[in-house]
Amino acid sequence: MSLSSRCCKAAAAALLSFMLPAQAEVFFDDFSQPDLAALSAAGWTPRSKPGHPGVPGALWSAEQFSLVADPQQPGNRLLRMRAQTDGTGAGSRQAQLCHARKYLEGTYAARVRFSDQPLSGLDGDPVIQTFYVVSPLRHDFDPLFSELDFEYLPNGGWGSDKTRLYGISWQTVQLEPWQAFNQSHEEMGSLDGWHVLMMQIAGGKTRLYLDGRLLAQHGGRNYPVSLMSINFNLWFSPDGLLEKSDQPRVYEEDVDWVFHARNQVLSPKQVLAEVKRLRAAGVKQMDTVPAAQPALPSLCDF
Repeated sequence: MSLSSRCCKAAAAALLSFMLPAQAEVFFDDFSQPDLAALSAAGWTPRSKPGHPGVPGALWSAEQFSLVADPQQPGNRLLRMRAQTDGTGAGSRQAQLCHARKYLEGTYAARVRFSDQPLSGLDGDPVIQTFYVVSPLRHDFDPLFSELDFEYLPNGGWGSDKTRLYGISWQTVQLEPWQAFNQSHEEMGSLDGWHVLMMQIAGGKTRLYLDGRLLAQHGGRNYPVSLMSINFNLWFSPDGLLEKSDQPRVYEEDVDWVFHARNQVLSPKQVLAEVKRLRAAGVKQMDTVPAAQPALPSLCDF
């Protein structure tokens, strides 16, 4: 057997034998709950209050979420977010889902489906499809604001019409007039379909991965400093909306699973191995990450 073959087999064996320490604190959700009430019981809060981000006057509600059968994997279920707009604030519906605000360092990952085109209506609205962790901005240039996120812009936005994935780590921001301090990475081109997004926060560095490939490493003043919530949202930038129409433009984003290992730095392959192990064991949802003391509000609580 060649040296390279022995190395490959050794690496494969190491991956197969990988298991998190017994005392590891983990959050995992397979989104296989029977209904939205069970989703709420698992610690998820759908946003219902108006405000930033998105189209002024847009409605946020639990009605924008559903749990659906996976057409590609019999027996699997998906979290589905839906957003729509007719070009006006009153005619716009946006979706945001937050888990408890208790997360900081460690490894985060989610398998999501991005969509380049609407289910109905004209294509072209600046829609933002996301997976991120964040603490609320209490005031302009809040020094405790923390955020690390993926934002997919199939129809462009933020001053460019190019299709791309943004990976951003934030220090702080002022909303009006806009002034932000962050580091960002732009991954150009279509990502229509399923992808695994992963973030590592450890040792003063944040690392962003797409389908197992390292995209960017950030650090310094943009490193998170306060407890955050895990979030998904689907919304529209108010700049660049198409004109008002009688037929709403409807977009969807699906989530297969989300995973976090507190204070653990896992490789992309190790994350997939752990998710596979949990699923094989029949684990639909688990949460051993300790709650913040006292409890802290997430963005969906404001």
